[in-house]
Amino acid sequence: MAKTLILFAHPRLEKSRSNKALLARIKPSPNLTFNDLYEEYPDFNIDVEREKKLLLEHDVIIWHHPFFWYSCPPLLKQWIDLVLELGWAYGPGGTALKGKIIFNAVTTGGSTEAYKPTGHNRFTVRQYLYPFDQTANLCKMVYLAPFAVQGTHKLTAEKLTQLADQYEKLLHLLTQDRLDIEAATKAEFLNDILEHIN
Repeated sequence: MAKTLILFAHPRLEKSRSNKALLARIKPSPNLTFNDLYEEYPDFNIDVEREKKLLLEHDVIIWHHPFFWYSCPPLLKQWIDLVLELGWAYGPGGTALKGKIIFNAVTTGGSTEAYKPTGHNRFTVRQYLYPFDQTANLCKMVYLAPFAVQGTHKLTAEKLTQLADQYEKLLHLLTQDRLDIEAATKAEFLNDILEHIN
């Protein structure tokens, strides 16, 4: 059994139909911890030692957030800046997170077509996530492809339910140690892998 930590960062969750649908699929489990950063730190005063302890207690970490200007909301960036300290997460003696699995679960207003070299946003979601990929690499973590819900403003209720089902399946596979990690590092999206797993 792998313990999974969801680091959720959304400053306006009440307006996000897609994120509310995903969060509804997070079932209470001793192997799954949900850490809502904006609820926990409304003043942005992050308890670094608390966050480090959570990281050490878990095998899989998920940065779950909407795309804000092709990145993450500011509190999650501050979390990265403060918690992943030199000498602890990276650099000389910084091996606390070595070998842990990490990836982004993101929602985007733009469609899949918008995030292509020929699309409105010019680059892929995976390319926009390179700073997260490199952060994981610096910390000697295993960075997986992102899980993505795209075109959120135009999703039908049926499609959103399908994507929420996928997220629930992903969390189950992670806690059960049943996800093919090698395939998950090479895929464009984790969604693609989940479509082929019963």
